[in-house]
Amino acid sequence: MTEKKTRVTVTESGVRYAQTVIAGRHVLAADEPTSQGGRDAGPSPYEFLLAGLGACTLITMRMYADRHGWPLSRAKVELWHEKVAASDTAPKSDRFYRIIYLEGELAEEQRLRLVQIAEHCPVSETLRRASGIHTTLAEISTDPL
Repeated sequence: MTEKKTRVTVTESGVRYAQTVIAGRHVLAADEPTSQGGRDAGPSPYEFLLAGLGACTLITMRMYADRHGWPLSRAKVELWHEKVAASDTAPKSDRFYRIIYLEGELAEEQRLRLVQIAEHCPVSETLRRASGIHTTLAEISTDPL
C-alpha cells in the first residue's frame, strides 16, 4: 500500500508577512509577531514547527499508553526553540526544548517509558536527522494564485 502524501499549501494573504495555510480541509493563518514586522495574525513558522512537534509527542504517548492500558488521564507539553552557538565563530544550531506533563495513576516506570517513547515520535526523529529539502520553481501560469 502506498502512503498518501500530505500536501500543505501556503499563499501570501496580501498583508505584509501574513500567510494563508491550507492543510487538507483546514485553513489556518501564519504571520510574524509585531516585533518582527508582522501583525501577529497567526502563529509564526517556528510556532507551527513547535506545534507539530508537540502534537506528535502527545499523540505518540497517547497511542502507547492506550495500547498498554496505562492510566494516562491527560498529558500536556510545553515547547520552545532557540538558536545556540557552540562558540563565537561556530554557526548557530537549532535547539528544541520540551517539557512533558503527565496526569494519571502512572507508576514511575510508566512515566519514564512514556518520556522515552516521546523521544521517538516521528517529528522528533525527523528533527534529529538531517533532512533534504527539494525545491522546484514553477511558473505562475501553471498554478494560478
